[in-house]
Amino acid sequence: MAGNRDRFSTFSTATRLKQLGERTAAHVYRSQSRRQVRRSRLTGRAALLVLVLCTLVVALAYPMRQYVSQRSEIAEQQRAAASARDRLERLRDEKARWQDNAYAEQQARKHLHFLRPGEIGFIMSDPGAEGTDRRRTGQAGADRPWYSNVWDGVDKADRPGE
Repeated sequence: MAGNRDRFSTFSTATRLKQLGERTAAHVYRSQSRRQVRRSRLTGRAALLVLVLCTLVVALAYPMRQYVSQRSEIAEQQRAAASARDRLERLRDEKARWQDNAYAEQQARKHLHFLRPGEIGFIMSDPGAEGTDRRRTGQAGADRPWYSNVWDGVDKADRPGE
């Protein structure tokens, strides 16, 4: 019986090892084939997803850039319109002031040194500035009428080299 047991145990161990090896190889082969199948299926899906995303980015890039640039242009135009409205309001106020005879007279007195009949005008000048006036106009500015000084200024503006 001892010989029978040796033969049976040897056969049994060899058979068991063979079966164990076959099972292990089958298990390894199945796991590798599953990984390959998963990997290829996942890779195909990922490639399709990347392709769709790239197509969307390319398709939407130009319209989005146009949208952003147009929004900034609209904001700039709105600022320009607001500035123009403010300027228009200032000009309307100034026009309304010039409609008033008292304001027009005040400005004429201030800038053009106009006087009413019977008033005596005094021009205060700095002694240092008086020499520059004579040098600039060739004559004393107070000795001549205002329109002569204006006309001389226009003539000198036409000849900037002198």
